[in-house]
Amino acid sequence: MAKLTMDEINSVKGKGFLRNRGTDLFSGRIVPVGTVFTAEQLHAVAELSEKFGNGKMMATSRQSIEVPGIAFENIPAAIEFAEAHDLHFGGTGAKVRPVTACKGTTCVFGMYDTQALAKKIHETYYVGWSKVSLPHKFKISVGGCPNSCIKPSINDFGVEGNREGGKVIYKIYVGGTWGKSCRMGTPLSRKVEEEEILPILEKCMLWFRENGYAKERFGLTVDRVGFENLEAALASDDLLARKEEILAAEIKQKP
Repeated sequence: MAKLTMDEINSVKGKGFLRNRGTDLFSGRIVPVGTVFTAEQLHAVAELSEKFGNGKMMATSRQSIEVPGIAFENIPAAIEFAEAHDLHFGGTGAKVRPVTACKGTTCVFGMYDTQALAKKIHETYYVGWSKVSLPHKFKISVGGCPNSCIKPSINDFGVEGNREGGKVIYKIYVGGTWGKSCRMGTPLSRKVEEEEILPILEKCMLWFRENGYAKERFGLTVDRVGFENLEAALASDDLLARKEEILAAEIKQKP
């Protein structure tokens, strides 16, 4: 087969296929619902790897599974096989990324059902906003307690279970990132009830889309525009009222 063009490589990147260094093969990223795979699904991933990849599988830091060694011409068949087994490739691009969660659902330190919340966020925003472009990737993490095993404070939006007065209440971090540039997430000035989490998350993403520059992470937007500006926007429902207008607008380019 002739060497792949950059257009061909980029055409599958958005579908969750990342080129293996030095080759024209790809790793396909399979995203779990609420961070959980069933035994049946894992059997199917193993079969997919044997049929289309190199027989290996790798767990990612975002709790997805990557199957390496998939030839470009086999990607459509791999997608078809995955979908027939209730599996889906994805998790790339400037949009909502796969949600991560600790094992708080079963952990002795967990204060609430982290996997259930991760599943709700996955369905509402990872799936529901799959066509929505953001200025940059947006990572969401769900932690069951202050032990911080899943590191919610270094995600764009992090949830951490706390206990106050015998009840579970949630600490929210915004703007965290780790890697070449590091920024600890800024905690909101108040802890919130469970039913507030998704509306606050949606407001954060709408605010980011309206204020962020292309290729600028959420934390940089928060620092540039001001945390006080963000918190003031979260305190009202103006962003939700203007949701369609915000989502229809072009993302700003850095001056």
